[in-house]
Amino acid sequence: MMKKIAWVTDSTCGLSKDFTDKHDIYILPLNVIVDGKTYKEDIDLSKDEFYALLKQHGDNAKTSQPAYGDFVTLYEKLKEEYDGAIAIHASSQLTGTYQSSISASEMVGFEVEVIDSKIGDYALGKMIENGIQLFEEGKSYEEVIQVMRTYPELGEMFLLPANLEQLKKSGRVSTTQSIFASLLHINLILGFDNGKVIIYDKVRIKKRAQKKVIQLMEEAIKKHSIKEIAISHAGVKEQAHKWKEEIEQIHQNLKVRVQTLVPVAGVHTGHGTMCISWLRSK
Repeated sequence: MMKKIAWVTDSTCGLSKDFTDKHDIYILPLNVIVDGKTYKEDIDLSKDEFYALLKQHGDNAKTSQPAYGDFVTLYEKLKEEYDGAIAIHASSQLTGTYQSSISASEMVGFEVEVIDSKIGDYALGKMIENGIQLFEEGKSYEEVIQVMRTYPELGEMFLLPANLEQLKKSGRVSTTQSIFASLLHINLILGFDNGKVIIYDKVRIKKRAQKKVIQLMEEAIKKHSIKEIAISHAGVKEQAHKWKEEIEQIHQNLKVRVQTLVPVAGVHTGHGTMCISWLRSK
C-alpha cells in the first residue's frame, strides 16, 4: 500500500500558495526583521510589501529561522495524518532550519526524510516540484528519495547583489571586500559552493556583470541541456521582465520564469538584487 506522504519545506522555497495547497506542502516561515518589527515571511506581509519596506528601511533588516517549537508542533500534527514526510530545506550553511527539522522529527518520532538542498529560492522549489512529479509517475517512496538525494548537487544560483553594506553586516562578505568593491565600483557576482555563498566573480561595470551571469546560464544550457531557468528579483519586476525578454529572444525554446526573490535572501543582498537560477538534469 502506498504511503501517505507530506512535503515539508521553509519559506525560502519560492513556491506559490496555490501549488503548496494543492500538493500537501507544509511551509515553515522564516522571519524577517525590518525597522525593528518582525514579520513571518509570506504570512504577515507579501513579498511585494516586504520589498517596499526594505527599500525604506533596508539598512537595519535582519532574518531569523523558525522557532524549534514550530517544527515540533508541525510534526506532531502531521504524525496524526500521514505515514511520513519528505522535508527539504534551505542550505544548512545559511540557516538552522535543516538541523531543527531533523531534531524535531526525531523528538516527535515521526518518519521524516530530511534533505539539505544546499541552496534556496527557485532551485529548492524545483526540487519539490520534481519530487511530486516522480510520485505522479508512479515511483515508490524509496525511489523518490533516492532521486531527491541527488538534487542538491544540481542546483545553481547566481546573484548580483544591490547592497554591499547588507552583505557585510550579514557576514556574507568581509568588511575589506565590501570597502574594496565600493571604492572601485566593483560589482560582485555571488554563487553557491556546497551550500556556502561565495564571491564567484568581481566585475567593474554593472552591464558586464549582467552579461557574465547570462554567459554562465548559456554555458549551463549547452552543457546540461537546461530547459527552464528562473529570474528572481528583489523588488524590481520591470528589470526582471526585461532580462526575460532578452533571454527569450536568444533562447526561444527555454522556459523563463520570473519570480520575486525570497525575502530572507533580499535582506542580505538588498532591494534591486537580480538573480538567475536553475536545476540541472542528472
